[in-house]
Formats: sequence, structure tokens, C-alpha cells
Amino acid sequence: MTTALTTVRSIAVAVAGFLLGLLLAALALPIAARAQSPAVTAAPPPSAAARQPVDNDARTISIVVYGNDPCPPGKDDEIVVCAREPESERYRIPKRFRGKKAEPAPGNSWANKTRSSEDASRTAAGLPNTCSAVGSGGQSGCYQHFVTQAAQQRRQDKDDQANGTPQN
Repeated sequence: MTTALTTVRSIAVAVAGFLLGLLLAALALPIAARAQSPAVTAAPPPSAAARQPVDNDARTISIVVYGNDPCPPGKDDEIVVCAREPESERYRIPKRFRGKKAEPAPGNSWANKTRSSEDASRTAAGLPNTCSAVGSGGQSGCYQHFVTQAAQQRRQDKDDQANGTPQN
């Protein structure tokens, strides 16, 4: 019975993580849209800006421009800081993500890796006879999954009784 509870708990954790990810994405979308709004007004000349006192309410915007693209001027009290990259970097993967290779888990056999990836892909796809909330046939295997777990638990209890291991 504990394996059934463990399965239910892991499914609940996965669903909660998925919902949290959706919530974070929904919150980040308006922020990203506001940050990409085009600047319309011109910034004051550098000599005038140097003479003005520093305002703590001023916003600073950092932008990366490529090649000979102009640095957009800030509007109102915005300070725009531009970093210039060569044109060849415009459509490349950012440097922090380049060249990182995924390390396989050490000490895990090939058979276990294959079995776990097959189980995950079957469950995630919601194929018939899997116990999944995804897909049209995913619910059809929940009863079979429950029967299999109950049989494994009975077998484990019988082995524990035969070996003299106390039960909970």
C-alpha cells in the first residue's frame, strides 16, 4: 500500500510543479512585454546629464545591441546602458549556455536507464493502459496499475512473514 501512496504523492508533486511553472510564466509575461516597449523620446545630451543631480527614482535599462545598430534613447528619467556585441553574435546561443554537456548519472546500468525512460515516455504520452491524466487513453491503465501494486505488496508481505520480519 505504501508504493501506491508514494506513486500518488509523486504525481501530486509533478502536477504542483507544473502548475507553479505556469504561474511563474504567466507572471513573467507582462514584465517581459513592458521591458521590450520601444523608446520614443530623446535623452538629454551627456553634458547636461552630468550637471543634473542623481535621482534615486530613475530607471536603468540594460540593452545589448549588435553590429552598427543604434542604442535607443531613454524616455523621461530612464538611463539606457548599451552593451555592443559583434554582428556575428546576433543569432547565437548565449555564451553561458554554449558547450555544456549533460552528464549521465554515474553507477546506473544501461538496462535501468532504458526501463526508466520507457516508463516515463509511456506515462507522459497518456497512451492506453497507462495510468496518466494526460491523453485520451491514460486513465485505462489505473486499475491494472493498482492490481499490480497490490500483488507486489502481498508478495512482499508473504516474504516478510516467511523470513520472520515484523510487519508494521
